Amino acid sequence: MPKPSAPPAELPLNPPPGPAQLFAAFAKAGLMGFGGAQVWVRRALVEERRWMTERDYAEVLGLGQVLPGPNVGNAAVMIGRRFAGLPGSFAATGGLYLFPLIVLMSLVLLWQEFADIPAVAAFMHGLACAAAGMVIGNGLRMIGRLRPPPELIAIGILSTVAAAWFRVPLPIIVLVLGPISIAAVVWRARRGGEARA
Repeated sequence: MPKPSAPPAELPLNPPPGPAQLFAAFAKAGLMGFGGAQVWVRRALVEERRWMTERDYAEVLGLGQVLPGPNVGNAAVMIGRRFAGLPGSFAATGGLYLFPLIVLMSLVLLWQEFADIPAVAAFMHGLACAAAGMVIGNGLRMIGRLRPPPELIAIGILSTVAAAWFRVPLPIIVLVLGPISIAAVVWRARRGGEARA
């Protein structure tokens, strides 16, 4: 039986960014991120600028999702702090929200004028579907690169089913599946250490 191929080696990371670079990267992601900037933040930090590995970004985003507030906003605060301290947090968060806020205020004014036109409603529905597709595609790409072990895939599927079909509140999912996920990671790390010994 052929052995599974090893994941491709990660390219070396670029030097950590300063506040100005963080602001520029998050501003671009915020402007591109209609329907959610998560896809564009990941692309900017992991693929384009190579400031973080796929795993680093997934861990920060995962923590951002279980904290109160918008997940990508939470991630911006943490990533900015990690690279450039408190000024980095302000730069990343400001870049993420400044230009989208300007665009949003402009669209609100236009929406008041044209919301009753059927073509506008159809356009907004199509935009929401495209944004959902981008988020799903981004998730599948991250899974493919991270190659999580089977037990973590099972926990991810359980949390998805619990939230999507059974409408279990997120805090309950985190309280129940969080410790199980941590135990699975610890178990796999110990098992890997014993195999190398």
